[in-house]
Amino acid sequence: MPVRPHCLALVLLAALPSPVLARDEPSPALKARIAKLALKQVEFGAVSLLPVTFAGSGLAGPFEEDGHTYFCVMTRMKGRDFGGSEHVRIAMRYENDRLTMMHDDDVCAYHHARPFPELTALGNAR
Repeated sequence: MPVRPHCLALVLLAALPSPVLARDEPSPALKARIAKLALKQVEFGAVSLLPVTFAGSGLAGPFEEDGHTYFCVMTRMKGRDFGGSEHVRIAMRYENDRLTMMHDDDVCAYHHARPFPELTALGNAR
């Protein structure tokens, strides 16, 4: 069976890295700022008397909604409730190179998160 040129072109295009994914990846400095701000939140154990550990952290974004740019930070924490793990999630608005906390009124509900090892490492180091 002969190889059809248009099928070969589709296979080759699918193998190329997506410029959209590369552009959407936040810089390492911004990731560090996001992790530090998340760890200052009560939801992420900022005022916990018991030490917490983090695992499976994720970062979604940047994405646009209602004309604003958002990031969502998710993680699994252990330590605050004896034996179980908590799944926490917060949303941040990014505007004019400034991050502000938002109520997660389903802003983060349907966005895919990529691994966020910066949060896990920084959270477990404190």
